[in-house]
Amino acid sequence: MNRPIPGTVEVSVRHILSDRTTGFLTRTRTITWKDNIYRVRRPAAGKESVELTCPVCDASLLAEVRTQSRTRRTGVALLILAAVSVAVFLAALGYVIHEGGRTLPEGQSLPTLFPVSVVSVFVTFVAAPVLFLRGRRYNGVTLLDAPKPRRLHGIMPVRR
Repeated sequence: MNRPIPGTVEVSVRHILSDRTTGFLTRTRTITWKDNIYRVRRPAAGKESVELTCPVCDASLLAEVRTQSRTRRTGVALLILAAVSVAVFLAALGYVIHEGGRTLPEGQSLPTLFPVSVVSVFVTFVAAPVLFLRGRRYNGVTLLDAPKPRRLHGIMPVRR
């Protein structure tokens, strides 16, 4: 088993070979790729740009690497935002159920906070899982914007 080396991070550079969507009512997306795993050294402070090479087309890709402490803080911040989103979701959902279930006298409308709560329910329903998954997978390495031919690439974290 490959042990992680302190001060480094493993990333997978992926070249997307095909991206197909099939079906009408039930859509299935199939993505095939070829990848290569690189071990990237983290900088002592701040962030640093590194050059990675695609295993298929030999394209030069520019990635940004952050320090371990900054990566950990960003991951924790994303997980905290996910927890806050869950709390807002539950509070807004409870308020929507409470206010939406009342019978109002004729001529009286729901409070102004009601539509805000409905929007909050829908936004946090999507935001909480996205933030949670992003926080768990964040490794401090991001692909910098590439010209059009290089957009068929991705940098993914490697978990062992």
